[in-house]
Amino acid sequence: MSIISRNSPLPRYYQLKEIMREKIRNGEWQPGNLIPSERELSEQYGISRMTARQAITELVNEGLFYREQGRGTFVSHHRITQHLTQLTGFSEDMHARGQRPSAHVLSAKMWPVDETVAERLHIKPGDKVFRLHRLRLADGDPLALETSFIHFMGCERLLEEDLNQHSLYYLLETKYGQPPMEADQELEAGLVGPEEAKVLKIAVGSPVLYTRRTTYTERKQPLEYATSMYCGHKYTFYTHLQREQLTR
Repeated sequence: MSIISRNSPLPRYYQLKEIMREKIRNGEWQPGNLIPSERELSEQYGISRMTARQAITELVNEGLFYREQGRGTFVSHHRITQHLTQLTGFSEDMHARGQRPSAHVLSAKMWPVDETVAERLHIKPGDKVFRLHRLRLADGDPLALETSFIHFMGCERLLEEDLNQHSLYYLLETKYGQPPMEADQELEAGLVGPEEAKVLKIAVGSPVLYTRRTTYTERKQPLEYATSMYCGHKYTFYTHLQREQLTR
């Protein structure tokens, strides 16, 4: 399909979606390419801008396109897939995929926790922990915003570390004797707000994946509570499920 037929029973926005899908499939539009604007598409295919907008928006929601505020709409890169069956850190995930992980520390401080974090870490509200807020990148591309609350005896020493360059999990395991061994993790879909969109360089209202993770030491002591926001068009979480046989 390369033209939009007015006689087709298929809605025009759907026909445009299929045309754009084909451009991605055949390589005409490559990951990272800026796609034509709504006005350009409406002129090229003889449709309304509203129809073009609907087609683009649906492909954004499906993850094939992503928007950057003030720049336009782009073809999505191949998504990064994180397996949920193994506990790994961001740096480990990126290295395993042949990508260069990095971080930009937005804040690092000792922080009195609220009731939610206190409950996760099995401490009292108001107790101080090490709080780390970072932008996580792969090959220089923003992927996630992450806030970690770390609690162990001497956690204030983390203030001296260069966490722009070093993996937090690697330091916890090799330098501080606090290896993360297991975790409970929750996932939730949402839309990005103005402040986070600016840091992640995506449009306000873009789909994101929220995670909440409590990580434990080998003695089952809570070590970290972390909340993260992943760009929805760049990240996929994967798990394998197996059904137990029914007993007769």
